[in-house]
Amino acid sequence: MRTVSVLGAGSWGTALAVHLGGVGHDVRLWARDRALVADMRARRVNATYLPDIVLPDAVSVTASLADALRDSALVLLAIPSHGLRAVVHEAAAALSPGTVLVSATKGLEGGTLLRMSEVIALEAGPGHPVVVLSGPSFALEVARQQPTAVLAASVHVSAMELVQAEFRGPSLRLYGSDDVVGVEIGGALKNTIAIAAGVVEGLGLGHNALAALITRGLAELTRLACAAGGRRETLAGLSGLGDLVLTCTGSLSRNRRVGIELARGRPLREILAGMKMVAEGVRTTGAALALGARHGVELPIATQMAEVLDGRSDVRTALEALMLRRQRAEAEA
Repeated sequence: MRTVSVLGAGSWGTALAVHLGGVGHDVRLWARDRALVADMRARRVNATYLPDIVLPDAVSVTASLADALRDSALVLLAIPSHGLRAVVHEAAAALSPGTVLVSATKGLEGGTLLRMSEVIALEAGPGHPVVVLSGPSFALEVARQQPTAVLAASVHVSAMELVQAEFRGPSLRLYGSDDVVGVEIGGALKNTIAIAAGVVEGLGLGHNALAALITRGLAELTRLACAAGGRRETLAGLSGLGDLVLTCTGSLSRNRRVGIELARGRPLREILAGMKMVAEGVRTTGAALALGARHGVELPIATQMAEVLDGRSDVRTALEALMLRRQRAEAEA
């Protein structure tokens, strides 16, 4: 079995480290927070992000990037989108030649509007194939070994197949794709739609409204992905429809939770201050709108969520704006 480095000890990074250790790999889990590292070493659990899951013996925890990356054949990045560039930049010099980099981060970089795999490739430099891991996957369920199916997407076929082979297990199945654009945009924008789904839930608007939102949300992220170079059929799969349904309906969804609390009238700053983990949709929404403008794609749900998140509108006004938009054929934008 291989040595695998996991950078980022939040819930997702920890869950993937647990899975990879459980299928026989030597896993080095890195966290910047030395106090968290010391506590995880002592207690063999991540009390902050995944408190009920015991780390396998095969998982070691470190605050040293150099130690985490030494002789590693696979490096998995589970860093929040706003911190990914800095971590990869710092790690680049310690990467072994040809190391495959796996992105488990969903989002778009503010300002540049780059997808996460693009950020990784720029900072790591040539010679390191990048594979995107995406799909409907709550960290806690992966850590508990509940059946999960995801995508491994890359333009490097051998790297994609390596990740499929080394990450697979009795509870994790990986499908392959070369549509990196479609996979990443689907994984990013679904978080914005999930905030809207939380608003629907929080306002008690019913199943009709939620079904309509998910369906129109799928149309929205499909338009943007296709305009950016992705394929429509990708968005009908695990990283589009699958991830969208899970994040819009699952009780473990952080982005859905943000929407529910907004519907209850709580200020965004207060909501985020009370969350241990990052709700990527809050940051992604503005970047998605900018990317839509770049490609001439209208994103009505994202537009209204941006109005709410930025404090320019309330949830009921946003809903009314969506319902009273000009009626059109379903296939239209």
